[in-house]
Amino acid sequence: MSKKKKESTEFRFYELSNDKPALVLVGDKWKQVYGENINNLHFHNLLEIGYCHYGTGDLVIEEDMHRFDAQMVSCIPANFLHVTRSDQEVVAYWEYIYIDPKELLKRSNRTPQEIRNILETVNDRAFFVQAQEHPAFATLVRTLLEEFRHKGEYHQECIWGIAYALVFEIARFNDKNEAHTQIRNGTLQLERAIDYVEKNYSNNFRIADLAQVCHMSETHFRRVFQEKMNMTPIEYVNFVRIRKACELIDKTDISMEEVAQKVGFVTPSTFNRNFRRIVGTSPYQWKKRPDSHERKLADYKISALKGW
Repeated sequence: MSKKKKESTEFRFYELSNDKPALVLVGDKWKQVYGENINNLHFHNLLEIGYCHYGTGDLVIEEDMHRFDAQMVSCIPANFLHVTRSDQEVVAYWEYIYIDPKELLKRSNRTPQEIRNILETVNDRAFFVQAQEHPAFATLVRTLLEEFRHKGEYHQECIWGIAYALVFEIARFNDKNEAHTQIRNGTLQLERAIDYVEKNYSNNFRIADLAQVCHMSETHFRRVFQEKMNMTPIEYVNFVRIRKACELIDKTDISMEEVAQKVGFVTPSTFNRNFRRIVGTSPYQWKKRPDSHERKLADYKISALKGW
């Protein structure tokens, strides 16, 4: 029996504004035939919560395929491979919430160890349920979507409170280990390496250092990373550095040489080459765009798609 060909993987990056606890995607744009002309799985840097208003199709998480239909709620932590595919020519309507549980929990009065324990529980599994199976979770999701849609009085304060409650509702759901469909994170063993890159992208480190924090030999680490992420470790490191460079270019007036140095590139030429390869334009062209950083990211769809 022939081995199933691995699908390519795309890393989709979303940035949260400092004054907002969530990025919420609502409206008619999300009424579409999902998965058309998309053959690759993707993963996010944030936890994704989805609510299906109508439509049918398949939700693929890691290597598992499951049916979706109206009133389904999904919860997919960062770094989980997934994709949504509508049935043929079927328009589905999903709306999405993206949150960073770590940043939300930093505002709590929990100890660092308590925060780590909660994050492990939240990020350990992806799950999806029908709204009637978990009414408390579904109600929080619908309420946050409506707050963002209508932006009534005190909506910012309400969004902060609901997002905070969602994190604990997810932790409680996962901790109960209920009988609903849950999928463990296939990239969980690489979590330490992903976190290490996020904290040390500006420094000069070796792939062997990433392997060490994952308690693997370098050879084994490279093989596992390629299998799980469908990209090499150095491709991932360069992606993170370019993403950080985009933030610096947009938010500061420092020179491109300084940007390159601050995000860990030894020479400007290496920086420019990687920037163009990943973003699709030069750093200077990126800087000239008049729109906001968040909009730039949406337009360019910065990704670490294997085979760019």
